[in-house]
Amino acid sequence: MNRSCLCSVLITTALICGAYFICNAYLAKDFKEKLLKWEITDKMHNSTDKMQNATTTSTCKNFNKPVGTEALPQGIIEKTSNLETQHLWNYDDTKKRRPNHSMSLLAMAVGIKQKELVNKVIQKFPPRDFAVMLFHYDGVVDDWKQYPWNNHAIHVSVMNQTKWWFAKRFLHPDIVAEYEYIFLWDEDLGVGHFNPQRYLSIVKEEGLEISQPALDTSKSEVHHPITARRKKSKVHRRMYKYKGSGRCDDHSTNPPCIGWVEMMAPVFSRAAWRCSWYMIQNDLIHAWGLDTQLGYCAQGDRKKNVGVVDAEYIIHYGLPTLGVVETASSALRNETDSKSTESLESREVDNRPEVRMKSFVEMKRFKERWKKAVRDDTCWVDPY
Repeated sequence: MNRSCLCSVLITTALICGAYFICNAYLAKDFKEKLLKWEITDKMHNSTDKMQNATTTSTCKNFNKPVGTEALPQGIIEKTSNLETQHLWNYDDTKKRRPNHSMSLLAMAVGIKQKELVNKVIQKFPPRDFAVMLFHYDGVVDDWKQYPWNNHAIHVSVMNQTKWWFAKRFLHPDIVAEYEYIFLWDEDLGVGHFNPQRYLSIVKEEGLEISQPALDTSKSEVHHPITARRKKSKVHRRMYKYKGSGRCDDHSTNPPCIGWVEMMAPVFSRAAWRCSWYMIQNDLIHAWGLDTQLGYCAQGDRKKNVGVVDAEYIIHYGLPTLGVVETASSALRNETDSKSTESLESREVDNRPEVRMKSFVEMKRFKERWKKAVRDDTCWVDPY
């Protein structure tokens, strides 16, 4: 009996063990297959992640974020600005431009003594199409309030500075990037025969990146023959001079024979201004010498892309305003009661000869810097 029970227990135990090993072998095979699948899936995920990371890295490199904005998400970065004013509290008063409507900018260095001339110029530029920025070199701002356009203009006031000093500091290409053309004008101009819309229409038609309106020779102070208006002509790009030094003919390829405008009333396209701004030197505030090199910023062939518009012309009065400053001097006045009181008298000090001398010195320095830059930059190739 005991032997029989013992055999049954052994047989049962053997069957249980056999079943266990068989099941364990099957489960192990199934687990290995699943594990292999998991490993393949994991590798695929890793590979996909790497591809996504590589794509993300490549895409991020293409963002070309401005220096200093790396910590910001791309969508919040404003790379450019404009001179458009905004209402302090009224949302509805925010200026809304029509789609595809382009604006341009008129920027002038002005003094209150030429306010009538400046007023006539600004009235020619409708606010629908032009923003206006005035650089006050005499410090007088409030006296311009009599004009209706005053509240819509941007005023910057710094004593005794030139328009090129102002332009370098307040017309950075990223600030004026929204404006299609930049008019950087002097204040002593007559605009009786000038229409800015027609002017820009001609500029676009002719493909001019840097231009100026021609000068009325009967009323203007003309320093360079190429700026003189030619009757029955729409645009000209070169001048002719057959006598004396600096002769110009059909074979001339360099300024001022061709590809040249004067600095009293230049007009720049957006792209040409971006290039020209970088060429303006911080300390050479009269910008003499800059005119001969502007052709490098003409976005192509300066012989074609720089020109003088005859159909829309102006008068250049040539008023020497820079350098004349008013100073207050004290004077003693004797009264009948023998009491002496001090009064202030204003007088003008004419520094124009010194201004002109500094302009010549700056032109020499600019030419020296240009030569040095060309010599030092071994990668630069002169297209001319």
